[in-house]
Amino acid sequence: MHPRPNPQLTPELLLHAYAQGVFPMAEARDDPEIFWVDPRRRGILAPDEFHISRSLARRMRRGGFEVGADSDFEGVLKGCADRPETWINATIFDLYLELHRRGFAHSVEIRQDGRLVGGVYGVALGGAFFGESMFSRTRDASKLALAWLVDRLRLGGFSLLDAQFLTPHLASLGFKEVPRAGYRKLLARALGSGGDFHLAGPPAPAQDVLQRSAQTS
Repeated sequence: MHPRPNPQLTPELLLHAYAQGVFPMAEARDDPEIFWVDPRRRGILAPDEFHISRSLARRMRRGGFEVGADSDFEGVLKGCADRPETWINATIFDLYLELHRRGFAHSVEIRQDGRLVGGVYGVALGGAFFGESMFSRTRDASKLALAWLVDRLRLGGFSLLDAQFLTPHLASLGFKEVPRAGYRKLLARALGSGGDFHLAGPPAPAQDVLQRSAQTS
């Protein structure tokens, strides 16, 4: 990881970095320094390989929540930063808001009784979606957001969901780890294709999401 002065970090540079396979982080919320991260091994998902567990499927069918897409990007960003330890400092927060205004950064929101309880956000370039962070204020909210995100990516023609780092939880959902060289090949292929985050239209009913997942996984 290499520090870079904040004044040089622009939305254009950030998009260029993603296209090269690197992404920014800060050590803490109050640390002004930004680091470029280029993991030796990367957690990724082909949207067609997403696995919805039986317990998550039951939660989806049970309902009691509302799903949104790009309806409250700033709220999701704040939710992801609202934790004791976070890599989202003020510079990163403002940069992703600007990417959202320019149509490159997107979010999926989960609400209960009108209150934002979970979500996920990331950056779209070509057929690649770079998942940045997700949060949950109620049980399974971030899992629900991820399920609807993957459904949108599948319908929108995306071939790569980059999760940056693989966790046991993500592995249980179909994510896998690839070495840096393999990731670069997948990224180049995805960047050469088109993806449209909004092609799917409004978030689909749970039964439709489950049916599409069963057909492809």
